[in-house]
Parts: sequence; structure tokens; C-alpha cells
Amino acid sequence: MAHIIVVGNEKGGAGKSTVTMHIATALARMGHRVAALDLDLRQHTFLRYLQNRNKHLGEVGLDLASPRMFELPQVDKSDIPEGENIYDHRLSAAITQMEPGSDFIIIDCPGSHTRLSQVAHSLADTLITPLNDSFVDFDLLAHISSDGEKIEGPSVYSEMVWHARQLRAQAGLKPIDWVVLRNRVGAQQMVNKQKMERALDKLANRIGFRIAPGFNERVIFRELFPRGLTLLDLRDIGVKQLNLSNLAARQELRDLIKALNLPNVKPDF
Repeated sequence: MAHIIVVGNEKGGAGKSTVTMHIATALARMGHRVAALDLDLRQHTFLRYLQNRNKHLGEVGLDLASPRMFELPQVDKSDIPEGENIYDHRLSAAITQMEPGSDFIIIDCPGSHTRLSQVAHSLADTLITPLNDSFVDFDLLAHISSDGEKIEGPSVYSEMVWHARQLRAQAGLKPIDWVVLRNRVGAQQMVNKQKMERALDKLANRIGFRIAPGFNERVIFRELFPRGLTLLDLRDIGVKQLNLSNLAARQELRDLIKALNLPNVKPDF
């Protein structure tokens, strides 16, 4: 069976689609068969990223390793038993389409609470939650005291993950490996940043997630999107000498892939 990776965060602007694209493409470039699905039915940022990639590679005549993109199939409402949710059946149909011939299925969830996102979380073998390095985004995981030192209780998102874990346990599936990424981190070592680190460490032990390094805030990520490219594609498109920022970003991606500890994956780029 394919290993299912779900990238989820109920707040926008945390870099989910950038993280999803780079993980999916890195796995494909390492020779793994990757199927991809975008559940953000309104913005479709991940889908558009892959569409940009296919278009650009066709225009410049390059054949680079890429994930296979799937879309959520339509399901006839008359085939749905009364009382069942049509989105459950659409997602199930998508997984059925993607699983044959895939080592990994990677799913990008919307930055809001939807039925599709809720069900996708219960399917995750690995759940990745990118988080901006601020207490505004920390509130996604837990409520915290005004001084940033005391955790007062879990958030609705953490409770959703807990519910997804319960569903998997009832189905006899292995537990979700929940990984929180400190993403879009600034270069400065500020007091707020140190408080964030302490709060995340406390919360990780309390509600059961691992902390992994994400990406620093870099202009290169915004520049790559229109062509559907990733950091790993730069030399293939003729960039012979990477600058220090690009080299550092590649190392961040390598560290991220290593931290995810996915089955049969060794970051050899």
C-alpha cells in the first residue's frame, strides 16, 4: 500500500503548497512513484503549481521527475447511500485511483476546516503541519497564556487530529506520525522566537507530535512558482552556480526529508 502523506493546517499563509510541492518533487526525483492530490477546491494552489510545471517543462523541452497529479473524481449522488457524505466517497474514489503504482500519495489540504480535510487527516500515515514562527499560528495548535509561557488547552485543530487518531485506532491502522514544521522562520534570534521554541517543545510532549525544520523565508520560493519549479530543478534549467541562499534552502529541504523519516527514503540530493 502507498504511504499517505497529508499536509494540513487550518490557517492560510503557512507555506503548505510550497512544502507539499518540494516534498512531492524531491521524492519523485529520488525515484519514488508519487501521486498528488489537492483538496483545496477553491484556490487549488498545489494543482496550479503542478500545472505550471507541466506547462513550463513542455515549453523548454525538459523531462524532469514529477509527481502524478490527480483530481477529485465526481461521484453520482444516486450511488451514495442515504445519510452518507458524498465527499467521503469522492476521496475514497481518488485514493483507489492513485494507489496502484504509487509508493507515496501526498495530499494538500485547504487552510480551513472542511469535511474533505477531516477525512484526509484520518488517512494520513504521516501528517505534516507547517507553522509560521509566531504565536498567531501557534494558536492553531493550542491556547497559550498572555506571557507565552503556559499552555492552557488544545485548539480545535489539535482536537481534529486527536479524533483522526481515534478513527485510525478503531480501524486497526498504525498511529499517525504527526510532524510540525517551524516554517518561514526569520533569521533573527528574537525573544519571541525563543518563547515559540519552548512552547512547541512543551506542546509536542503533551499532544504527541514531532518538530522538524522547515524553510526560512526566501524570495526564491515565490520566483519558482510561475514555472512550477523547485529548488532541486535549478541546475537542470541551467543555473550552474547556486548562490548561498539557494544552497542553504537545498540543505533545509534535505534536512526536512531526513527528519520526516519516510519509509525507504534517503535524501541523496
